[in-house]
Formats: sequence, structure tokens, C-alpha cells
Amino acid sequence: MKKVLIANRGEIALRIIRTCHEMGLKTVAVYSTADREALHVRFADEAVCIGPPPSKDSYLRIDRIIAAAEVTGADAIHPGYGFLAENADFSAICTDHDITFIGPTPETIALMGDKSQAKRTMEEVGVPVVPGSDGTVEDPDEAKRLADEMGFPVVIKASAGGGGKGMRLVHDPDLFLKHFTAARTEADAAFGNPAVYIEKFVVEPRHIEIQVLGDGQGTVIHFGERECSIQRRHQKLLEEAPSPIMTPDLRERMGEAAIRGAESVNYAGAGTVEFLVDAHRNFYFMEMNTRIQVEHPVTEEVADCDLMEYQIRVAMGETIRKRDVILDGHAIECRINAEDPFRNFSPSPGRIEAFHVPGGHGVRVDTHAYAGYLIPPHYDSMIAKLIVRARSRELAINKMQRALDEFVIEGIKTTIPFHQQLLRHPDFRAGEFDTRFLDTFTLEQPTEA
Repeated sequence: MKKVLIANRGEIALRIIRTCHEMGLKTVAVYSTADREALHVRFADEAVCIGPPPSKDSYLRIDRIIAAAEVTGADAIHPGYGFLAENADFSAICTDHDITFIGPTPETIALMGDKSQAKRTMEEVGVPVVPGSDGTVEDPDEAKRLADEMGFPVVIKASAGGGGKGMRLVHDPDLFLKHFTAARTEADAAFGNPAVYIEKFVVEPRHIEIQVLGDGQGTVIHFGERECSIQRRHQKLLEEAPSPIMTPDLRERMGEAAIRGAESVNYAGAGTVEFLVDAHRNFYFMEMNTRIQVEHPVTEEVADCDLMEYQIRVAMGETIRKRDVILDGHAIECRINAEDPFRNFSPSPGRIEAFHVPGGHGVRVDTHAYAGYLIPPHYDSMIAKLIVRARSRELAINKMQRALDEFVIEGIKTTIPFHQQLLRHPDFRAGEFDTRFLDTFTLEQPTEA
């Protein structure tokens, strides 16, 4: 491997470029016309424009990305996260063109991308799963019968989906059929596939994920867990490692389950096995993400590693030594989005007039933004990830509060005020929250000067 094309944009593209350069690899950036002035374009060794701003005409155009790789002589492609990162066809096409896809095989991506098939696969190797339908359900009456057997509340989920699309939480049996039809319609519109399945809803759920790394040659290791329960509409806003509810025994059992599941599909590369953990610390498999996660930096900080480098080395054919990973300290990541938290988190694209990032020991900022940067309205609103590491969770919270106070972004609205108030909340500081925490979280309006 000598030259890597990054099939992505924003902070993750820049993140990949940095690791590639440290490894002595050349890089190729692809970009839409809206990203002509983006930093990943500036810092890559080469850059190729692949289309107009809409993702479907640029970052989702497999033919243009492959053509860019061939024109520049790139022999590998890193998909980052989002866009084509979990597209099995893209992985297969890369292979067909003798381009190394830095990620799992097309078969693994397809298997884990089908939520009902993934659940069945995990269940076969003894990974605990949430009680639910055996695969997808099309008939409304059959779906209602299954829901009645499980007992309400239940969750209806899109088989091909993610990010909360095609998902409905149903408490009232009388409203089940209405939500079932709505979920199928939304799933079809979002993913071109109306298939849904049904699961029992886990009460007081924590969203805990295990970071795994496999070499595709039989070895899988894990890097501990991440706490991802601070969510709004199924979108994560803050992540941390380790989880406040974790015990050594629970970590060992969840880690072993994640490894067992990843080994069953001969997993290659970095991936995440996501679980729901109930109030009694019972855990259930939810899904597996066959890519690097947005929140991977918190794991890197507590495990003192570069997961991106591991991804690339596995793609080069290197094997992994089976070992216990040493975790040390506590890390927290705040996603800084160009959104107005006081207007229901409405998008706030526009030009950044001033941009000052915090610094100091244990503070990391992953961002593609800068003073004068014009945030386009076409893509995800995240413009930075603020990560801190300290000896304990309490110290990490204090450090994050200090870093947020230093983070200056003018010209647009951001979620910094939300994070500042969240970190002051006594229940958050005590680690007493679940995925519904933000449903009752009240954001205080700023007082006018």
C-alpha cells in the first residue's frame, strides 16, 4: 500500500490523512464543489473534485470515486464513517478494481448491515439479544400478535436502517398498527427497503458499545467500552470511556461477547459491537457497526492507541497479537455541531468569523473548521469533536468544562452552550442517566446582557 484515497470529507478525512502521512503513505482527497476550500483538500497530497454539493452527486458516487482512485494511482480507499463506509457494494467494487478497501469484507458488511440477520448470527454464538421477531415481519396482524406476546412497550426498527430512521417506540397496543405502517413507510423512503422487525423495549437502557479490532485471520481483540447514552433523537451528542456503570466483571463479559460475535464473521478491521444495558446490568446485542466510529477518540485516549493506524495495518495484511489492552484514565468527547440548541437544535450553516480552539494538557480537538470557513448546508452539522482525558471521570468533566469555556466560535450558533449546561447537571455528574435523559433535560435560555 502506497497511496490512500479518502472517500469522505470533514474532520474524519483530515484525521485519516494525518495517520497516513505519519505512516509514510501518500493521500488523495475527493471533494464536492462545496468543499473546495476544505482543509482535507488542502492537506492531502492530491485532490480530485467529484461533483456538485449534494451527496448523491458526489460523496455517494461510487463510479466517480473509483475513477479518482484510478486516475491518481491510489491503491487503497478508506471510507471513514457515513456515506459509503458500510456499503457492501462499494467494498466489492474496490476489490474488483484491485483497490484495497480499508474495512471488512463485502460479505461481513452485508451481514451486519441487515439488522435481523446480524441479530440471528449473534444469537447463534451465544451473544445475548433482545427478545424480538425472528427476522423481518411484513404482515401487520402477525406483527401485532408478536408484539402482544413480547409485552409492551416494543420497538419497531427498520432492518436496513440506522440513525433512528424507520424506528418507532410503541407503548399503547391500540396504536401499534398505526406505528407499524408508519415505520415501514419511513424505512422505504430512507433506505429503499420497507422491511422492519420488532423488539422488546429495554427499560432504563444504557447504550454501551465495545470497540473491537480483527485481522480477518482469526484474531479479534477489544479495547473496552464507550458510554453513548447521551442522545437526542437517537443521535449521540456526548460519549465517554469508560462507562460510569461498568464493573470489571461486566466489562469482561461484554468484551468476550463482542469478540465472540466478531470472530463468528471473521471480522477484519476496526468495528463496534453495540449493546443495550438495562438497570440490572443485563446486556443485549443491538447492532454492529462495520466501520470506525465518530467517537473512536475516547477509546484512543484511554487505550493510548491509534485505531486508524490499526485499521490500515490490518488492511495491509498484518496480523494482531492476542493480548489484554490496558485502559487508563477517563476520556470524554463532546460533538460540537453547527446547530442552535435554543431553537430545537436547528441547523446553523454559515461563515465562521472567529475560531479559537482550547488547549492544555489532555485536550484534543478534531476539526476541519477554521476562521473564515463557510459551513455548507448540505452535510452533517458536526464541525468539531472536543476530547479531554484525565485521571478520573470527575477530573475529566472539570477539564471539559474548562475547555468548553475556552472554545470560541463566532458567526454561527453551536451546541457548546448545551454541553456546558449538560456537564453541570447533577445527574450527569453522578453518572445517573440512560438514553432517555435528554427527554426531560431542560436547557436554560441565556440571559440577555
